[in-house]
Amino acid sequence: MSEERLPLHLWVREGLRAAFLLRPRVGAAQPRAIELLALVVTWTALDVALDRLAVPDDARFDLRALLLSWWSAGAIVLLAWALLPRGGDGDGPRGVAAWFALWITALVPANTAIELLSIAQGYELLPDSGWTDWVQPALACVWLVAITIRLTMHFAARPLSNAALTAGLAALFAVSVWQFPDRPWVVDTDETSLQRPAGMQLSEETFEAQQALWKQAVANLAAQRPGVVDLYGIVFSPYADDDVFLREGTMVTKLLEDRFDAAGRVIQLANHASTADSLPWATPQNLERAIDAVGAKMDREHDVLFIYLTSHGADDFRLVASNPPLDVDSVSPGELRQALDNAGIRNRVIVVSACYSGGWLGPIADEHTLVMTASDATHTSYGCGALSRLTFFGRAVFDQQLRRTHSLEDAFKAAMPQIRKREESVGKDDGFSDPQILVGDKIRPVLRELEQRLDAH
Repeated sequence: MSEERLPLHLWVREGLRAAFLLRPRVGAAQPRAIELLALVVTWTALDVALDRLAVPDDARFDLRALLLSWWSAGAIVLLAWALLPRGGDGDGPRGVAAWFALWITALVPANTAIELLSIAQGYELLPDSGWTDWVQPALACVWLVAITIRLTMHFAARPLSNAALTAGLAALFAVSVWQFPDRPWVVDTDETSLQRPAGMQLSEETFEAQQALWKQAVANLAAQRPGVVDLYGIVFSPYADDDVFLREGTMVTKLLEDRFDAAGRVIQLANHASTADSLPWATPQNLERAIDAVGAKMDREHDVLFIYLTSHGADDFRLVASNPPLDVDSVSPGELRQALDNAGIRNRVIVVSACYSGGWLGPIADEHTLVMTASDATHTSYGCGALSRLTFFGRAVFDQQLRRTHSLEDAFKAAMPQIRKREESVGKDDGFSDPQILVGDKIRPVLRELEQRLDAH
């Protein structure tokens, strides 16, 4: 092709040929400014759209991150202008404008492949073994270098200029990955638009409804089945001011009922304005009463009691509670341990989804107990804001991994890289939450028997 101008679709076609290291057939043609602008806008829009798909949560657009990603574009153009020859060789392509048009288009297949891999990871369609954290930038860098070397060879660049341009581009790409990793779409954890639910209206009817709800919850508890390791559950979400804890408690309740054969054996306690007439309140007294009620129904020597607590956590390890206009006391690990001991329940699974929840390990753990926490004793967990659907911990371990396995240990292990990656993606500033798990020697065979029964069905 020797014409001076080419239509836009031919620049796209020849750029895609260059992506697979083929010779671009553009002759001495040069793109017009409007064509360069169209290519830049089109490929940027594609990249932004794919990046949005890679964030399965609610997300917000970060224009600053997008603009920062283009700082290298100017440096790339300057490099190409300085190192590419001004003239041409025969019918080969020439000029920095042609080079840039072909080069930016040639990157599209590589960028698309990387984004599709990110999308698959974001929706947990690929096993998360840790290798994807480094293979994506490495793969992109290798493809970029190969495209650049091959493309500049077609522009009759001297070997030294070709090497300098390639090295410069690789260095710019590496600096971008290292210093400017932000993407245009990030998980939306903005809490500035906090919308609290309307306060609960206390009335005689409310108190009467609560008494009826409590009696109904206890009366509806199914009896233990002889010869079967049954799982009983208590789900406790005592913080009324953030919807995420009610959503998480409801999700875990349904998961236990549907996946762990616990239908009729779960008591859900919640503080929230919307559930005052449908769920018993999550108070320390009701938690103790629920433990006693379950203990009276279950085989306390052989069945398993699963307790899930989700709320904000304080650095003194107490579980924060609120239910305005009622005053509600917080719950401590020692109080829970005492209630369980008093009820005489042997096999226990205790899960605490809260900041600093690793402080529950010592007071709760024993050889008959599995304890799982959303963080260690010195770090916050994440995903408990007003706009969060579920906490990062609850979503990864329970809403995702425990829908694929009945093993709490396997689910915890598989969820850890997901939690770490999500926390890094939102810029958690106090370090990895570092969720914890301790499994007593005598609870492990009981849980294994339960898993085998559930797997068989």
